[in-house]
Amino acid sequence: MPTAQDLTRAASLLRDCQLVAFPTETVYGLGGDARSDIAVARIFAAKNRPTFNPLIIHVPDLATAQTYAQFSPLALDLAARFWPGPLTLVLPLIGGRLSALATAGLRTVAIRIPAHPTAQALLHAAGIPLAAPSANPSGKISPTTAAHVAAGLTGRIAAILDGGPCAVGLESTILALDPHPTLLRPGGLPSELIEPVTGPLAAPGPQITATHVTSPGQLASHYAPNAPLRLNATQAQPGETLIGFGPIPGDLTLSAEGDLTEAAANLFATLRTADGLAGPDGRIAIAPIPHQDLGRAINDRLNRAAAPRRPPLIPFICS
Repeated sequence: MPTAQDLTRAASLLRDCQLVAFPTETVYGLGGDARSDIAVARIFAAKNRPTFNPLIIHVPDLATAQTYAQFSPLALDLAARFWPGPLTLVLPLIGGRLSALATAGLRTVAIRIPAHPTAQALLHAAGIPLAAPSANPSGKISPTTAAHVAAGLTGRIAAILDGGPCAVGLESTILALDPHPTLLRPGGLPSELIEPVTGPLAAPGPQITATHVTSPGQLASHYAPNAPLRLNATQAQPGETLIGFGPIPGDLTLSAEGDLTEAAANLFATLRTADGLAGPDGRIAIAPIPHQDLGRAINDRLNRAAAPRRPPLIPFICS
């Protein structure tokens, strides 16, 4: 846990429209004042993130969330059951208070309450809503330690709060409720826990394209190591570093016991290690992951990491 002095300094930087990376229970987030166009533009610039891709807004409590989003009875039920925690709700925006850059000009806002004590302490100390995508260059492996953040963003941001490794290790589950409950991104809260509250969850429709998204976390190519990634491998081919799972051993493993919770927590750190072992000319292979519970979210990240790479983005520069 960072010291009180660290938190006070970080909060002051955020109120001054600077960027601070901080831990959540899912991954490290890159925080900036969600009300400020300058702060949000700095997030896009630091990550080289496309501006059509909206950001998740982090707030300390439900009362604060209700000042930025309209909550239906179902949304309130979900918030009561799963917040604080790894669930993001996409809800109708209450306009005029958040930067339009943070919401990509949409009439909805993606919002959540993180459970990590450092995130909570920072939100209370800063007293502002934080737009906070994962604290890594856009499209690359998400960070689950402060060292991961430093490796990707040193020199681009003002500070990093070190709260230790993230417990969940996968980004939040993203859920839209209008016109019906829709799973926009599987994540740290399994759909098996959500559907008893919402009923069966729909999948996102065909409106999702390379430049038109309705929430964060929907780009087809994302979370990618530098080395090419081959999925559902039962053994390594020449030149490959194999990541095992359960009964399939490898050079590394997500979970020797086949535990999906352990695998989720280890996923991004293991991909980083494998990327280093593979080197500039190597490849990564990964064993099959069961498509259930947290395995759905793990497979979602792996499919995106293995997808064809999009061309480099033109940096978004703020003056």
